[in-house]
Amino acid sequence: MTVRLKQLGVLAALALVSLPAMAHPGHDNGTGFLAGFIHPFTGIDHLLAMLGVGIWGAQQRRGLEQPLTFLGMMLIGALAGMAGLGLPGLEMGIAATVALTGLAIALALSMPGWLAMGLVGVFALAHGNAHGQELSAFPATCGFMLASAILLLSGRVIGQVMAERVVRVAGAAITAVGLVLMGMN
Repeated sequence: MTVRLKQLGVLAALALVSLPAMAHPGHDNGTGFLAGFIHPFTGIDHLLAMLGVGIWGAQQRRGLEQPLTFLGMMLIGALAGMAGLGLPGLEMGIAATVALTGLAIALALSMPGWLAMGLVGVFALAHGNAHGQELSAFPATCGFMLASAILLLSGRVIGQVMAERVVRVAGAAITAVGLVLMGMN
């Protein structure tokens, strides 16, 4: 890895670390674009699931079907959440999506496109439903959709530029975090 790439990674990490400070009251009324944009970056479950879906899609050498499916189904889940329709076992389900996405990466799991998109779509419904229940205003929805797209595409880039063994180790780490999150629910 070149020095320039390492520097860029450090800057990106510092930028992500500073995002939770923006989530404190006073920056937004909780319903605005900024609140929605910051939300996916401040929850480790959402952050890892979206990065993971991008990484897994890159690992399978597919187009943008998985990230686009995730975004579309997340919006449907968010609209359901905004309408007051909650999914049973939502927090446990979200934690399970983190563990399963990490496992798919660690195993370099390959499956037919329709099946991968279906699985990613189910994951996205859960994440979207949680976002919709927490951030039910239109500007917030626009914010978390944009942030989610950025995370999904960032995961895709990570999956394309990192060595396969590093990607698999990252998948194992994501699985471990998902299992810890499941144990906390």
